[in-house]
Formats: sequence, C-alpha cells, structure tokens
Amino acid sequence: MSTPSPVRSVLMLCWRDTGHPQGGGSETYLQRIGAQLAKSGVEVTLRTARYDGAAGRDVIDGVRISRAGGRYTVYIRAGLAMVACRVGLGPLRGIRPDVVIDSQNGLPFLARLAFGRRVVLLVHHCHREQWPVAGRVLGRIGWFVESRLSPRLHRSNQYVTVSLPSVRDLADLGVDIHRVAVVRNGLDELPAGTPAPGRSATPRVVVLSRLVPHKQIEDALDAVAVLRTRIPDLHLDVVGGGWWQDRLLEHAQRLGIAQAVTFYGHVDEATKHAVVQRSWVHVLPSRKEGWALAVVEAAQHAVPTVGYRSSGGLTDSVVDGVTGLLVDDRDELVDRIEELLGDAVLREEMGAKAEARSREFSWPQSAAAMRTVLETVHAGRRMGGVIQP
Repeated sequence: MSTPSPVRSVLMLCWRDTGHPQGGGSETYLQRIGAQLAKSGVEVTLRTARYDGAAGRDVIDGVRISRAGGRYTVYIRAGLAMVACRVGLGPLRGIRPDVVIDSQNGLPFLARLAFGRRVVLLVHHCHREQWPVAGRVLGRIGWFVESRLSPRLHRSNQYVTVSLPSVRDLADLGVDIHRVAVVRNGLDELPAGTPAPGRSATPRVVVLSRLVPHKQIEDALDAVAVLRTRIPDLHLDVVGGGWWQDRLLEHAQRLGIAQAVTFYGHVDEATKHAVVQRSWVHVLPSRKEGWALAVVEAAQHAVPTVGYRSSGGLTDSVVDGVTGLLVDDRDELVDRIEELLGDAVLREEMGAKAEARSREFSWPQSAAAMRTVLETVHAGRRMGGVIQP
C-alpha cells in the first residue's frame, strides 16, 4: 500500500471568507483549518469573493487570500483564475497546489475541470431545503447542479463533510460513502482574559446565527413571545448579522416583544462570548445544519442547546438529553425551552456535560484530520469515515 504523500501547497475555494458580512461557520471552518495548515508549513491560498472594504489580496493567519467577484460571479472569476493558473498566468499564477479544496455551499467551483482528481469536495450539508429562497427557476437549477450534476462530475473525487448526518445526505444523492471523510469542526480557545461565566440574574436565551431565512430565527422569536406570558422578565439576545435582519426586527415588532429582544448584529469574539456567558439557554431553530459550530461555542460556557432534530447536523453536535434537547416541532421547542428555564438543576447538569464535551474539539485536531485526507488524496487514494488524527 502506498504511503500518504506530504502536501506542500493547498488551494482553497470558498464563496466567502470570515471577514465577509455574511460569513458564518463554514467560512470559519476553512479559515481555521487553513491557518493551522499554514502554521505547519503548508503554503495555503484561499480564493474567494470580494466585498466592500476588502482588499483584493490579503494575508490572514498565514493564509494568502485572493478576492474577486461577487455573490455569483465569484464562481466565474475563480474558474478563469484556475485555468490561467495552469499556464502560469492570472491572480493565482505561481501557485502549484498539490490538492484543491472546493467548498460546495450549494454550488461547487468546478475545480475538478481544472485540477482533476486532486480536488477534494468539501460539503457541509446539502441545500435541498434552502434552494426555494433563490426563487423558483434559480432554485431548481441550483438543486439540479447540487443533486445531479455535481455528484456525477465528482464521482471519482474525495469528499469531506463535517458530520454523520451529512454523510447520509450525500449517500442519498448517490455519493459513495467510502469516498466521504468526516472532519469535524474544531473550536477556538476562549479569548485571553475571559472572566469566569456569570449568569444573568433573570432568564436570558441566546441565538448565535447568521440572519438568513433557513436559520428560522422567527421560531425563537415566536417562542419568546409565548413564554413571556409565563416568564415576564425573559429576554432574547440574537448574535449575528445577515440580510434577513430587517424582517426579523419587523417580526419582533408584530409580536410585541421588541423591548425583550436585542439584535447585536455582527460582533467581535469578546462581545459574543460575553453575551453567551450570561445566557441560560442557547436556541438554534435552523432548518438545516451541517454540524452547527454555535452549539459547541455555547457549550464552552456551559450553556445547553435546544434545536430541531430534523436539521440533521444537530443530531451530531448535540447529545440529546445530555448536552441539550432536540425537538420535532415549534410547540415542543417552546416546551423544552420552558423546561430548561424552569429547572435549574437540569439546566446546570446539561450545561456541565456540554462544557466537558466541548473540550474534545480543537482546530489543531481538525487540521490534523484534514491533512490526513489531503495527503491520502495526494497519494492517489480515497478514504471514508470519521477521521481521527
């Protein structure tokens, strides 16, 4: 059997980076792993979209970033850059990647056409439930590309995903699970000087999420509106930004709970952790998740999560009944939030177990697992299953 070949250069493709106003957990995943690979001596380049205030070229934590294009043109610009790169031209000239990570956030960059089997397709989760937001025509085209075209095009490529439920989703699309490696999310260490957790004297619920339709933050607002009739001093903190925020503000106004909700928008790490620290319960009512980094970020502060079982990824990141509670509908969401708010012993037990489990995750560990996958691909082989570094 051939041994893994050392990887010296990696090209990563993603439609956004962590500085993008709509960047989220999937962008953090790639940036953190890329930074760890760069720290170990790998030359790492990230090709992504440009946005207001962003430089065309940048270096963040050792990762060289090349930005061009917008929400959709990022794919075209990246494709042209990859083709030009093969002949030593364009913005990626001089890069000779041993392996390319193509992040499929619904749509792949089609790096397979430029780099063949050296491409690893990174899929956090499938977007079947999210495509309708793009409109009837674009939604159908997008789902066709994700569910039919991409699996066929990448039938000989290595896949990477972040959870076992996402493996099952890919299998449903016809992807061979023996080519699907699971590299779970890591977790940032708490910022230096972070004080010991101090809970609010009054009940507070927090949501850590991008503000987009499929995150279903409306369900958290509806739950608070119901529970305020029984818990008058209940407050909801929403941490995260996104283009859906104005709709959520209007929804809170209609429910009559605007004074009981604080929308923080996109905040720095210190502020995020300070808000979570004083919270009693973390709620994640997302329709679909690959893993849900927010779950383990809340767990760092011994805050249990309540979310939907049907989201997929939460069945991996939340140990139901141990580190949080999974529910099947909105009524149960309200009931389980109320249960945790009203039962201090249960809440603290789940929080302690969530905190203990959060210590199992780190970005160096995730990067080591990813490197195992990349070196295996570089050696001309494929692998599947949960990768333990």
